[in-house]
Amino acid sequence: MASTDEIMILLAAADLNTAVLAPLLRKNRPNFQEPETLQTPLHKAILACAPPKDAPLPAPPPDPEKTKAAETTLRLLLENGAIWNDLDKEGMTPGCYAYKYGLKELYEIMVDAGVRAELLFSRLDGYMALEDDDDEDEEDTGKNATVEDVETSESKDTEDRNAHNTANTGEDGEEIPTLVEDRSASAQPEGRSPGATQFKSLQPGWKDPTPVTSPAYLSSRLTYHSDKLLDSSLNGVMMSWETDIMARTTALLLPDSKITTEPGKPGPRILNIGFGMGIIDTKFQERCIPSLHTICEAHPDVLAYLISPDSPWPKKPGVEILSGRWQDELPALVARGEVYDAIYFDTFAEDYSALREFFNEYVIALLNPDGGKFGFFNGLGADRQISYDVYKKVVEMDLFEAGLETSWEVVKVPELDKEGDQNVWEGVRRKYWSLEEYWVPICTFLLEM
Repeated sequence: MASTDEIMILLAAADLNTAVLAPLLRKNRPNFQEPETLQTPLHKAILACAPPKDAPLPAPPPDPEKTKAAETTLRLLLENGAIWNDLDKEGMTPGCYAYKYGLKELYEIMVDAGVRAELLFSRLDGYMALEDDDDEDEEDTGKNATVEDVETSESKDTEDRNAHNTANTGEDGEEIPTLVEDRSASAQPEGRSPGATQFKSLQPGWKDPTPVTSPAYLSSRLTYHSDKLLDSSLNGVMMSWETDIMARTTALLLPDSKITTEPGKPGPRILNIGFGMGIIDTKFQERCIPSLHTICEAHPDVLAYLISPDSPWPKKPGVEILSGRWQDELPALVARGEVYDAIYFDTFAEDYSALREFFNEYVIALLNPDGGKFGFFNGLGADRQISYDVYKKVVEMDLFEAGLETSWEVVKVPELDKEGDQNVWEGVRRKYWSLEEYWVPICTFLLEM
C-alpha cells in the first residue's frame, strides 16, 4: 500500500509538476513502485509524454513544452535517488518507454543515468579491492578485519552484490543502482559474453534457478549441433546466426592493407580468446594466411574437438592452441614478447569486469602498436536497447582510459524469432539477443599527440 506522500509523488511526476514534487522529495526518495503497475515516478514522467493509446499511426511528435517539462522532472527525480532501471509489470524500464515512443531527449537522460551508475560501481569495486588488501595486511599483524562482511559481498563476489540490485549514493545525493541485476550468473543466458549482461530479467522479481558462472560452465558438458553450441543447461554458447557479424568483424580487424600476398612476406599475427564453434577463427583463416594464429580455449569439450585426430585446426597455417583459461595462459605470451595484429575476445560465462581486465592488462601488452586492432563480441546488455546503449558508452570510456580509441560499425541482425523451425532459438534455454542492430567495436591505440 503506497503512502500518501508516495501517491502524491507519483501524481506529481505524471503531471510533470516539479513545484509540487520538489518539496516532497526533501523528505522522500522516489525509489518506490506503484503496487498495481510497478511503475516508478520515472515511468510516470516519461509516460506523460507518450501518445494516447488510440492515437493514429504514425504517432504525432511529442509536444516540445511537455518534453522540456519531462526532462526537468526526470533530472529532479534522478538527483533525489530515483532508480533508473526498475521494471514495471510489463518488464519495461522507464528508458524502454522513452525508446518505444521515440522520446529521444528523455531516452538520452536515462542512458546517461545508467552510464553514471555503472561507472560509479566499477570505481567502487576498485576502491573496495584496495580496502580488502589493507584488511589482509591487518589480519597478518593480528588485527581484526573491520569490513569482512563487505569484503565478501562487495569485492570477492560482485556477482552476488549485483544480483541483489543494491544502490549507493553519489556526491550529489543521487542513488546510483547497479546497471544489471546480475552481471554474469543469472544474467548470462540472456546475453552472451563478454559481460553477458541481462540488465534485468524480463519478469520482475525473477531469479535464475540455474545461474551460469565460469566454473559451472567449464565443468558442464557441451553439445555441438549444426547451428549452435549448447551447454548442459541448453544455454547458447555460440550460434551460427553470428556468422555475418564475425565475417564483418574479421574484415575490420584485418583490412586489406594488413593482408599480403607477396612471397616471403609473413602474414598477420592473430590472437583469439574463445574458440566455441570456430566461426571467427574460420573467417580469419579464409581472409589471410596468418604467420601466427593463437587460439586460447578453456573448455575441455571444445578442446577435445579442437585437437582431436580428425580436427583440421592443428594443421591450419600458423595455428597455435593454448589449452586453458586466458588468465592463466596469456602471461606467458607477454613474457616472451608476442605481438599481434588482430586480437579478438569472445568468452562465455564471464562478466564485464573480465573484459575490462583483458583490455587493461593484456591488449595493451600484446597488440601491435603499429596499426594493431582489437575487437570483442559486443553482447553487452543485448536483451534490451537501453542496456545495450549504456554499455556501449561505458566500454568506450573504459577503453579510452586504457589508451584505446573505439570506432563502431552497425551490422543488421536478421529476424531471429521466426515461427516454427525458422526460429533460431528453438531448443535454446533463453535467447541472448533481441535487438535489430549489432555494433561492431574496433579498437586501436590512441594516436600520440
